[in-house]
Amino acid sequence: MPDITAATSTYGSDEHGLVCGYVFRDGRPGEPLSSADAVRWLAEPTAIDGGFAWLHFNLSHAGALRWLQGHADLPEGFYEALQQGPRSTHIERDGDTLFAVVNDVTFDFSFEASDVATLWVSLSGRLVVSARSHPLRAIDRLRADVKRGEVLATPVALLDHLLRDQADELQRITRKTTERVDDIEDELLAGKSGRHSTELSRLRRLMVRLQRLLAPEPGALLRMLGNPPAWVSAADVQQLRQASEDFALTLRDVGALQERVKLLQEESAARVAEENNRILFLLTMVTVLALPINLVAGLLGMNVGGVPLSQHEHGFWIVVLLIAAITGIAAWVVFKRLGPRR
Repeated sequence: MPDITAATSTYGSDEHGLVCGYVFRDGRPGEPLSSADAVRWLAEPTAIDGGFAWLHFNLSHAGALRWLQGHADLPEGFYEALQQGPRSTHIERDGDTLFAVVNDVTFDFSFEASDVATLWVSLSGRLVVSARSHPLRAIDRLRADVKRGEVLATPVALLDHLLRDQADELQRITRKTTERVDDIEDELLAGKSGRHSTELSRLRRLMVRLQRLLAPEPGALLRMLGNPPAWVSAADVQQLRQASEDFALTLRDVGALQERVKLLQEESAARVAEENNRILFLLTMVTVLALPINLVAGLLGMNVGGVPLSQHEHGFWIVVLLIAAITGIAAWVVFKRLGPRR
C-alpha cells in the first residue's frame, strides 16, 4: 500500500522542496535539473560553461530551507527576508548578488485582497534561487514557458521575464475589475436600487493592496541600476529599466481604476443617503398628517366636563369632518411647500 502521507507532503515538489530546476547553457533551452543534480552542479563550478541554473523551491516543504542553507550558499539577507512580513516589490543589490522581493497573486486568485503572496528571488552570475510559500501566477507562467523551451540567456533575463509576467497578470486583473466596475456604473446610472457599497469596498481594497505591494520601490531599483554587480551587463540593466517602465504604466492604470472606484463609492453612498432621506421624509409626513386626529382625539377623550358635542346627535360625524378638514389643510400646505419653486 503506498505511503499517502509522504505523497501528500511532497506534492508539487521533490523530497527537498524543489518545485523545478533548470540549467541554461549556450543559448539553448533549459535542461531539467533535480535537487541531486543541483548539488553536483553547484559543487563543480568548472562545469558551468558560461551557463546558470534556476532552482525554484516551495517553502511550505520542511526540507526546502535546510537544503538551501546546506548547498545554495545564499547571502544572509535572503534568509532574513524570509522571516519578514509582506513588503512592497523591490530589487536591490546584496554584495555580488541581486535580491528581489516580488509580490504576486496566488494561483487560485479570486479577486480578494488577501490573495497576494510573496516570492523571494536571489540572483548571481551562476545561480538563480526563487522561493515561495503559496503557488503564484507569474512564477508558474515562467515555469511553463521554460518547460516549453523558451531560452533565457542570463539570470537578469529570467528576472525580467518574471516581472513582465507579473505585469501581464496585473493587467488582466485590472481588465476584469474594470469590466465589473463598468457593470456597477451602468446600474447606478440606470437608477437601480441594488446596493453595491460592499463590492465596491472589496474592489477598492484590492486595488490599494495591489498598488502598495506590487509597485517596485523606485529608490532601491535606481540604486541597483546605478551600481549593478560586475556580472550584470549594460543590456541587462537596460532590460530591467524597460521592464520597470512597463510595470509603471500598468500601475498607472491601477491607480486610475482606484480613483474611479472611489467616485463610484461616493455616488453609491449619495444614492443610499437620498433613499434614506426619502424614507425619513415619508415617515415624517405620516406623523404630521396623523397629528390632527391624535390631537383632537386626545382633547375629546379627556374625562372632564364640558366636552363639546358630547350630547349632540351628529357630534361624531362633525368631529370626523373637522379632523378631515384639518388633515386636508395640513396636507395641502405641506405638498405646496414641497412643490417646485419658481
